[in-house]
Amino acid sequence: MDEAGILRDLRAVLGDRGVVADAAGMQPHLEDWTGRFHGRALAVARPASTDDVVAVVALAREHGLGLVPQGGRTSLAAGATPDGSGGNLLLSLERMNRILAIDRVGLSVAVEAGAIVDTVRDALRAVGRDLPISFGASGSATIGGVVATNAGGANVLRYGMTGRFVLGLEAVLADGTVVGGVTPLHKDNSGLNWPQLLVGSEGTLGIVTRAVLKTHPLNGHVCAALLSVADVATALTLYELAVDRVGERLSAFELMSGAAVRHVETALKTASPIPVSPWMLLIEAASVSASIEGDFESFVEAAMEAGLVEDGTIAASGEQAAAFWRLRESLTEAEAKTGPSAKHDVSVPIAALPDFVAAATAALAELDAGLQPNVFGHVGDGNLHFNVLGVDEATRHRVNRLVHDVVASFGGSISAEHGIGQYRLEEAYRLLADAQLRLQERLKHALDPGGLLNPGKVFRRRPD
Repeated sequence: MDEAGILRDLRAVLGDRGVVADAAGMQPHLEDWTGRFHGRALAVARPASTDDVVAVVALAREHGLGLVPQGGRTSLAAGATPDGSGGNLLLSLERMNRILAIDRVGLSVAVEAGAIVDTVRDALRAVGRDLPISFGASGSATIGGVVATNAGGANVLRYGMTGRFVLGLEAVLADGTVVGGVTPLHKDNSGLNWPQLLVGSEGTLGIVTRAVLKTHPLNGHVCAALLSVADVATALTLYELAVDRVGERLSAFELMSGAAVRHVETALKTASPIPVSPWMLLIEAASVSASIEGDFESFVEAAMEAGLVEDGTIAASGEQAAAFWRLRESLTEAEAKTGPSAKHDVSVPIAALPDFVAAATAALAELDAGLQPNVFGHVGDGNLHFNVLGVDEATRHRVNRLVHDVVASFGGSISAEHGIGQYRLEEAYRLLADAQLRLQERLKHALDPGGLLNPGKVFRRRPD
């Protein structure tokens, strides 16, 4: 490989600012958020336009380089981390970060792929609109990244996954073709809904360069409660009551195990706003109408009168509600500080959540009594992060397999919102139906026959 020649050609296209090739500058791009996956690459290409992306794709194809798209590098599945071969070029879209248009009347926003999620949300909130994609890393995650992973988060209960927001995409394919655009059409049945093929594809079928997304009215009235319950079955009964009493205004229903909250208290020195119990719930409802406040209070009162809640409080201010959310969003960081863990981003039918938690916990105890479930997630969409502390590299594979087998026994998914990446690749090939795997491989071969885009993620590498 003529590395010097490739770098020279890359700088000719992007300029010096558009290429990072020194070890210190590249280092943050070479490992995943968890610190478990590390790779090598020739350089980081930093295009400033779609035309630049087309040029980089052509250069990578000419020299036989894999191309690894990167956004905010917040993937929990090593989906944006290169392998160790050194034969990859990283494509960071961080310079393509403009907000192109906000249509307040038409409820849409057009952005470049490198725009930060929270930056877009702040701009929308300034005009009374919102893009309710909410998760712990939204301050660094990019629009291109959340589209490519079909990111979830706390508000999926009300608004759905990221793919539900996508009105249109512009993308660069492996052959350099630019397809699509950002015209804000809410209805378009003039052809196949191809943008949804790229949603959740983790950059393996095309590189998203721009997106136009559906926005929503900014909810001026937000209610939050932090409650403790005895078990997951009670949490599910409480969720049913919330749906009946609050309806479509219910925007989050977050479950946290007491063990997970105690790790926040111990590792991060952050006290829970209420006494820690076996299971805790953070419930949020929001509306443009003030009537939600009385309805939410009535719901919580009914829950307490029915004996479903052991302890809890409704946030008396925005600051107190923010403290509730800081607790929820600190769970992942606290887990990382507590020790090595096996991460599981799983979903099962909502009604099966109590039985799944019981079955998975029992299976872990039978495998090794020292394993510690660290569980939190989103009740309203059946998604749990059933993580396990106390693992090492020798036991992680067995733990992953065991938990995923329990998930499969409930007809669930081994990746609810984090994606496959490198971390879950072999488990996906073990558990997905052969027909689905064959269909995916046919799509990959049709759009990227040379395996140029994000090699080793979602799809196994093809033999040379």
